Amino acid sequence: MILIALNIAFVAIALSLLLAMIRLLKGPNTGDRILALDTMVVNSIALIILLGMRLGTQIYFESAMIFAMLGFVSTVAVARFVLRGDIIE
Repeated sequence: MILIALNIAFVAIALSLLLAMIRLLKGPNTGDRILALDTMVVNSIALIILLGMRLGTQIYFESAMIFAMLGFVSTVAVARFVLRGDIIE
């Protein structure tokens, strides 16, 4: 039963990732594209965690944590670049 739930969640999050990618490509302004990029990072983290649950290994959880930290820093850097024109003050 848990495998069916994991498969359904995997498909739903993959579809969400695809829709966020479409918003990233077609976004009407830069703010929408930054938000789509952040949404894609969160969805990718969820896919990595689901894959770790499916395979039963813990290394995927550690890689999800690293990816979360990198995703946060990159989103802040892109937002700061768009707002101020530079990343480092």
